[in-house]
Amino acid sequence: MKKILITGSNGLLGAKLVDLIKDNSDYQLIATSRGENRLAEKEGYQYVSLDITNREEVLSVIAEQQPHYVINTAAMTNVDQCEDEKEACIALNVAAVSYLIEACESNNCFLLHLSTDFIFDGENGPYDEEAVANPLSFYGDSKLQAENLLLKSSIKWAIARTVLVYGIAKSLSRSNIILWVKSSLEQSKQLQIVDDQWRTPTLAEDLAIGCFKIIEHDAEGIFNISGDEMLTPYDMAMQTVDYFKLDGSFITKTDGSKFQQRAKRPAKTGFNIEKARNTLNYQPRSFTEGIQILDKQLQELS
Repeated sequence: MKKILITGSNGLLGAKLVDLIKDNSDYQLIATSRGENRLAEKEGYQYVSLDITNREEVLSVIAEQQPHYVINTAAMTNVDQCEDEKEACIALNVAAVSYLIEACESNNCFLLHLSTDFIFDGENGPYDEEAVANPLSFYGDSKLQAENLLLKSSIKWAIARTVLVYGIAKSLSRSNIILWVKSSLEQSKQLQIVDDQWRTPTLAEDLAIGCFKIIEHDAEGIFNISGDEMLTPYDMAMQTVDYFKLDGSFITKTDGSKFQQRAKRPAKTGFNIEKARNTLNYQPRSFTEGIQILDKQLQELS
């Protein structure tokens, strides 16, 4: 039985990975996160508290657990927070990755690391795995630094790059564009939504499946794991309106220049996912299917 250790298991992707793998008899699962286990489901895996910014803890836990695979989902992902808290961003997004690489080297583990479309400047999206990175934000730069650590390392590794992950988990506060639009329009609030930024939004369940397929295939290298529809936030909002039969007249199109954000956002990213389709048989669901899945989960939680 092969062992998988997940970092950041209290986060959205971590929670989806635990759900996906915990009942799979081919794998023994170790979930790790900072502090206590906040997942609703406590059976089917082992939980170990792990702060990946602490080098000694990382080396000790991985030496003790001896996983075959480490999936690093832990990161500081709030793009504006990364601009304000650069030291904390580097500690979690870069230094922690160097500790994981060191531990994987010592214990012969495969490291799967999560990265982002924000390593690109948005001038030539959608991007394939060979595209040249040019981050516009400190967050994007920190994620690129981590990728470069892996490229220079001697371990077995894979990078799963993703885009605008959305979803809900029982243990997490529920916040994403779908629920924000739904809740706002049900309260007849006026919304201004950007229509000049393009992404390929990714359902958290699909990202978890893509990551697990990388593990199952022992697939090394860089993989784009995202949705395959190029949408603006306005497009996503209008699909939400259509699905829930809401009043779209409360929504006004706007552009990114109207919002003051500390970190610069790339205009058009999104990913070409042909490599993941062909190599891993990765098949993401449409955004409308994603809304349907969230709707069902909301009903189960209420």
